[in-house]
Amino acid sequence: MPELPEVEVVRRGLERWVVGRVIESVEIVDARSLRRHVHGVEDFVGTVGGALVTDVVRRGKFLWLTLAEPSAPTLPPSVALMAHLGMSGQLLIEDSEAPDEKHLKVRLRLSPAMDDGDALPTDLRFVDQRIFGGMFVADLEPTADGAAGGTGGRATPLIPHQAAHIARDPLDPAFSLSQFHERLTSRRTGLKRALLDQGLISGIGNIYADEALWAARFHYARPTDTMRRSDTRRIVDAATGVMARALAAGGTSFDSLYVNVNGASGYFARDLEAYGRAGRPCRRCLAEGRSTLIRRESFMNRSSFLCPHCQPKPRNARP
Repeated sequence: MPELPEVEVVRRGLERWVVGRVIESVEIVDARSLRRHVHGVEDFVGTVGGALVTDVVRRGKFLWLTLAEPSAPTLPPSVALMAHLGMSGQLLIEDSEAPDEKHLKVRLRLSPAMDDGDALPTDLRFVDQRIFGGMFVADLEPTADGAAGGTGGRATPLIPHQAAHIARDPLDPAFSLSQFHERLTSRRTGLKRALLDQGLISGIGNIYADEALWAARFHYARPTDTMRRSDTRRIVDAATGVMARALAAGGTSFDSLYVNVNGASGYFARDLEAYGRAGRPCRRCLAEGRSTLIRRESFMNRSSFLCPHCQPKPRNARP
């Protein structure tokens, strides 16, 4: 499933290609991708069709396009088009003449626009092989802390109701290390379980949790109530660094299901230190003259990857 870097790559692409353009028409190829829009297909088409895209915003793994009336583009938006990518959802920018993708679900036709003298593609397509994702319109409400709803171009202090429960992510300028530390240490759970809790800190999934834990030299079962402030800063800095490097590489792609808006895969999978490397040498140990193999362990019906030397299991472990 896409994590923060992958969704941010998509957000930046949409910001470049879609903001400032009107959604001239909406074509629903498969209504199953609108199942989260409770008011039905006709309402979705009527709300989204004719709207101006004023911004593309992300909080954690949540992504939305703020919509406005073309006649009043500077007024605060009241609704947003949310795109939930799920396991295999893709938002692709295509020329209208390009062949339809096999798993095309929704097509938004955008108003003409130019970039350095070249006409921009006019189709924004939602493609989803497994149909776990979808699109829906959501009302916007003020953020609880008065800061921007998430990472975007306009820093508007509004957020879709469906995303209001999601915590801020480590790349968000409004993320508070102090608040995160207080909430983290008030829980009696394991560190990785806490990192995966989107209500505590957002955007981190299984891949980047393992990578951050490896970078910070923490075992996934480190009790959160034993974390000192310096420990919390270490894991947050590690997560921030890992995700920033992944973002620079275009995200992590293991197959064709994750691509950016132009259909290109990310390359950070080549730089992973722990995730997916079971039975292979820990590069840090190798550099320090040791031969330690990365280990895979069962965790919450999925896997955790770690170096048993760099990340020793604590005696009071809480998985």
